[in-house]
Amino acid sequence: MTIVVSEEERRESKTLEELKEEAPDHVELAERVPGKEGRGFDLTAWYQAWTSRSDGQELPTHLEVEAADEFRAVIPWRELGSAVLVYEQNGEPLRRGGPLRLYVPEGSSDCLHVKSVVKLSFLHTQKEAKDKARFGFANRVSPESMLKR
Repeated sequence: MTIVVSEEERRESKTLEELKEEAPDHVELAERVPGKEGRGFDLTAWYQAWTSRSDGQELPTHLEVEAADEFRAVIPWRELGSAVLVYEQNGEPLRRGGPLRLYVPEGSSDCLHVKSVVKLSFLHTQKEAKDKARFGFANRVSPESMLKR
């Protein structure tokens, strides 16, 4: 399985192994989310490495994350300071919510802990960085298609 990562015109498909190799800071989840077990990498440090951004360059205003079950969250960048992308638990790949799960300890809702991540989009076009996080399931079923059943 690959995870799609995009920012503006850049779009890449990456394996979990590639994401882990690019991550400069791997952490124990319990250090940031008390009572939770697992190992992952710091999202913002990974982003800096992926983009080769240096201090002073413009950061995204939001992260849009999509899950395999069509759950989607748009999270203001300011809430992602201690976010972790978790890839293993007890030394083994995630059995539930894998291959990658996002935890947002400073997030405005527990619904921002997104399991089965398949897409990460770093956004610069959102109106204001002060926006609240938004989340929910994508409704890709039209009323017409439901009537055809």
